[in-house]
Amino acid sequence: MRVTVWKNEKESNERAIARFNKKVQASRKLVKVRSERYHSKDVRKAKQRQAAVMREVYRAAKEKNKFY
Repeated sequence: MRVTVWKNEKESNERAIARFNKKVQASRKLVKVRSERYHSKDVRKAKQRQAAVMREVYRAAKEKNKFY
C-alpha cells in the first residue's frame, strides 16, 4: 500500500511534508524496510558450537590470569 498525501489549497509545502512524514510513521513501513535491509545467513550448528567452546576456553584463561 502506497502512502499518498495531496496538498490542500492554502497549505504550505512544509506542512504537507509534515503530514506525509506522519502518515509514513503511522504506517510502520520504515520499520519493516530497515529490519529487512541487511540479510544475514543462519549460523550452522557446528560453527555455533565451536564459538561456544572457544568462549569457554577464553573464560577459563581469563579466570586463570586473575591476580587476587
